[in-house]
Amino acid sequence: MRNSVIIVAGGSGSRMGSTLPKQFIVLQNYPVLMWTISCFVEYDSLISVVVVLPESQISHWQALCAKYSFDHAHQVVAGGETRFCSVRNGLDALAETDLVAVHDGVRPLVSKATIENCFNMAAETGAGIPALQLNESLRTGTMNHSKTVNREMFFAVQTPQVFRWSILKDAYTQSWRADFADDASVVESMGYPVFMVPGNRENLKITHPEDLIIANEYLKKKKDIG
Repeated sequence: MRNSVIIVAGGSGSRMGSTLPKQFIVLQNYPVLMWTISCFVEYDSLISVVVVLPESQISHWQALCAKYSFDHAHQVVAGGETRFCSVRNGLDALAETDLVAVHDGVRPLVSKATIENCFNMAAETGAGIPALQLNESLRTGTMNHSKTVNREMFFAVQTPQVFRWSILKDAYTQSWRADFADDASVVESMGYPVFMVPGNRENLKITHPEDLIIANEYLKKKKDIG
């Protein structure tokens, strides 16, 4: 099947305490975004890759690709005001395909097994997303009034979220709504079912300084982007 991935990288680095966007921070000799792209190329060397960046960051990314001799084929498009708009811009840039993944640009530790499981589930059912059961106990409410909830009924959702191309295109004909938490919620709002597969725990979204420490340790095992 023809596989594609839209990698959305719109971070600013503010929660990282950095003026450098977190997708451009260097870990083990390469910027985070390059590690992320390489995960999908290692899964499928023929995959079509669209990277969505803020327009103001595109020239910097192109300079980084030249600096690091990063030659994995990909198309770069400008994002929109919201993540929803950025994904839609990425979709508009894609040629017709069979399956399309949407992935966070700052998740450079997604495993090949997670990617494969998501694509397989999407091929079978139309929509496959990675999720993890929670280890911590959960409460709902406020700091002053809360109650315990059953953690067995809750999951932490990751990316890539993979869909049949026709389903995702249809879902993104909608207008943005505040309750669109991720691509799965956009697809569900059109009546399509979404199915979960096990994610991998190291597939963290780099957001805070401590995430860089964890990612750096994992990437020590991968000396090159391949």
